[in-house]
Amino acid sequence: MAEITASMVKELREKTDAPMMECKKALTEAEGDLARAEELLRVKLGNKASKAAARVTAEGLIGLFISADAKQGAVIEINCETDFVAKNPDFVGFVNDLAQFVATNNPADVAALSAAPFGEGTVDSTRTALIGKIGENISIRRFERIETQNKLASYVHGGRIGVLVEFSGADELGKDLAMHIAATKPKALNAAGVPESDIATERSVAEQKAAESGKPADIVAKMVEGSVQKFLKEVTLLSQPFVKNDKQTVEQLLKEKGASIAQFKLYVVGEGIEKKVTDFAAEVAAAAAGQG
Repeated sequence: MAEITASMVKELREKTDAPMMECKKALTEAEGDLARAEELLRVKLGNKASKAAARVTAEGLIGLFISADAKQGAVIEINCETDFVAKNPDFVGFVNDLAQFVATNNPADVAALSAAPFGEGTVDSTRTALIGKIGENISIRRFERIETQNKLASYVHGGRIGVLVEFSGADELGKDLAMHIAATKPKALNAAGVPESDIATERSVAEQKAAESGKPADIVAKMVEGSVQKFLKEVTLLSQPFVKNDKQTVEQLLKEKGASIAQFKLYVVGEGIEKKVTDFAAEVAAAAAGQG
């Protein structure tokens, strides 16, 4: 039997917002497997336990640039250590300059971008100089670029959520689509783009919930399929109710406007990054115990 420590319970609680005792029970049942424990809590508590998926912790900014003809664009995430530095004018300028540089120069990846000539040196030497000036570590995490014969639109919310959309139609529609994506955070354009691992997780949770109902196998199968289809509608852009008019889906809106959307890029600062939280009191207590 795996030892369930207080730190494990704390981590699961932070991920799910579930009651502490429920977290401990789930970890015990899952024999210390954090991912399995989170899944067990979702079965028991529903979507309350998936709250952590939307919580991000790392600091930084999302930069966006679209060319004057709206044919080239880029979105980039650059991280720093604190929210204070994310508002620093020099840091903001660096993020925006790199978004434009990516759109214009089309580097292959982060390594190529870092080595590219920039200012009086390279992108990386400029980054290093900025670290020395600001006093915090700065890292270029990721970027994506789109070049199209259609049009591009973008939206940035508070510097922390950025969306780049390739579409056809009126400029105002493109902006609305970008704002919708920032608000609802779809996983993909349609069901074909949703990762198989995400679907498998949803199916597993649905199967466990349905099994507890005690209903016949054929009914259970229909319940599971219904849950999976509901999930896909919620996380795919075209199936979502449009934020400005929830009586129609995004797909219906596009049809009404004679428009289309080819792809989108959605970046959220720190998404998927675990930020270490230092418990000062615990450190002091540990140090005192070590001296005893």
